Amino acid sequence: MIDEDLNNKFEEAVNFVNSYTDPMPADFLLKLYAYYKIAKKNFNHPGSKTPLINAFKANALIQAKNISAEEAMQNYIQLVDTELRQTD
Repeated sequence: MIDEDLNNKFEEAVNFVNSYTDPMPADFLLKLYAYYKIAKKNFNHPGSKTPLINAFKANALIQAKNISAEEAMQNYIQLVDTELRQTD
């Protein structure tokens, strides 16, 4: 079971990303995507209409496949803190 404090911090980081208006690099977004999907235990196939985007998303998931939902949340939070919040 995932710690409530960790879950709250994760949801806050997700909300921060969703409200962030500056452009973000594609590789950064792919990492966030993979961590989010693993944290939410959503293993559905990527849903883009563009096969290339689906391939990049699938690759990001494969690269992060051996981490737990808790680790994915921690990685997501750390990535947001170091890459986005440091510039605010």
